[in-house]
Amino acid sequence: MVLPVYVYGMSVLRREGEEIPENSDELQQLIKDMHETMRASDGVGLAAPQIGKSMRLFVVDASPMSENGKDPELQAFKKAFINPVILERSEDAESAEEGCLSIPGIREEVPRPSRIRIEYYDEDWTLREEEYEGTRARIIQHEYDHLDGILFIDRINPIRRKLISSSLKNISRGKTNCDYQVIHPKKK
Repeated sequence: MVLPVYVYGMSVLRREGEEIPENSDELQQLIKDMHETMRASDGVGLAAPQIGKSMRLFVVDASPMSENGKDPELQAFKKAFINPVILERSEDAESAEEGCLSIPGIREEVPRPSRIRIEYYDEDWTLREEEYEGTRARIIQHEYDHLDGILFIDRINPIRRKLISSSLKNISRGKTNCDYQVIHPKKK
């Protein structure tokens, strides 16, 4: 089922997500719904707070970024991260443009560590520890931030943030133009 995406100004986006217990009912269906919502919204990642759930879960599917031979390593990068913990981040950082389904219409350059090591449970509750770099590390860090109540705009240059402040206010007031269903603070 495609779920509505909560946009900038919704308080759930600023809360730290809660750990998910292993015997959590309906988790598998939630993961499927999140993947479906992400695809319907043309996203490559979606965190539980973005659908109104304050929990430590996000899904990724970067295969659309690998079309036309661009970045073939992303073709098979589709998974769920349950209760993830970033264990290590590289010292070197790279900047790249990011956008967010919860902040429609805004894209900004965001500096992030180029490599990470992360521990998480997969959909079968198998504990995994993996290293990622490049675009995959960026996607993971972006979604992981959502679990801590951090948005990508919190990581941009303060001057750029000031320049987009009126656009952010418009989003929080329900003045957005996107092709997917959203929930605004004024339309709970």
